[in-house]
Amino acid sequence: MTEKNLEERLAGLTRRFEEIGTQILDPEVVKEVKRFVKLHKEYKALEAIMEARERYLRILGGMEEARRLLETEEDVEMRTMAREELDTLTGSITVLEKEIRLLLLPADPQDSKNAIVEIRGGTGGDEAALFAGDLYRMYIRYCESRGWKVDVTHYTEGSAGGYKEVIFTVVGEGVYGVLKYESGVHRVQRVPQTETQGRVHTSAATVAVLPEADEFDVEIRETDIRTDIFCASGHGGQSVNTTYSAIRLVHIPTGITVQCQDEKSQQKNKAKALTELRTRIYNMEYAKYLDEIASKRKTMVSTGDRSAKIRTYNYPQGRITDHRINYTVYNLPAFMDGSIQECLDNLIVAENAERLQSETN
Repeated sequence: MTEKNLEERLAGLTRRFEEIGTQILDPEVVKEVKRFVKLHKEYKALEAIMEARERYLRILGGMEEARRLLETEEDVEMRTMAREELDTLTGSITVLEKEIRLLLLPADPQDSKNAIVEIRGGTGGDEAALFAGDLYRMYIRYCESRGWKVDVTHYTEGSAGGYKEVIFTVVGEGVYGVLKYESGVHRVQRVPQTETQGRVHTSAATVAVLPEADEFDVEIRETDIRTDIFCASGHGGQSVNTTYSAIRLVHIPTGITVQCQDEKSQQKNKAKALTELRTRIYNMEYAKYLDEIASKRKTMVSTGDRSAKIRTYNYPQGRITDHRINYTVYNLPAFMDGSIQECLDNLIVAENAERLQSETN
């Protein structure tokens, strides 16, 4: 993209930004909730580009002034200062142009959404369930460090501890855009608690991160849902096994089933279950989008095979390796305590590099 093309693209987006700004103030648009929400999201997404554009125009103006001084100024000291200023601004605009090109890449419309995270013990029996519990704790610590709210909707404990399955919702700004990189198979190599010979075993757990569907994304008819009410099981105090508060929803057209027993209130459990059901229906279509992106190989960092092994946690060596980007660090205790941001940052950088390369080609 040449400088001229970049300026033309920015000018077009500026007109769109101003157009949306006018529309969202229109009382008739405000009445159309679905349209208003969509326009407001687009407006917020364009704000970052507009801010970068302002910086871009200021730098161009500074470069033009520095060139003018070099052409007209006779004072040697002033010419030297102008040359230094021009060199500095040239370096700055090169960095800024790359930033703007990244901002202009088509964004995944799901990135700004909340996320539903599913962790399931895979191969390895009790050890896999224990590892799934370790991953759950890792994500909880990470989410706490980001100030995100976590809400468990369903879990099944392992016989020796950990979880056979745990499903939770994460609420915060841009949650899915960050956690989506965690989808895939996580492999652990360590000596299980039940191992008497001290041998290292390999087990696995799967992580699936889904963008939470907004109320406006999916319309579910009450007549398409079968509702089952039953007693909750597991930990939870005196109301467990005595109060019919757990909810199971079956979406008849698709056969999708969800359940929630985390809350003591039947109404609250149903609200949570509806949110998850809406998300699962929405993700049937979203999966097609992921397959389309992956087939074009525009980026394989966050939209590759969801059943692929993405990361290995080697306890004897204290090593974590992310196989998508050949990223290896030796700080496993801190990593399992939620310090995963550096790895996520490297994944984001790798994906952006792929997307820029794809755009260039």
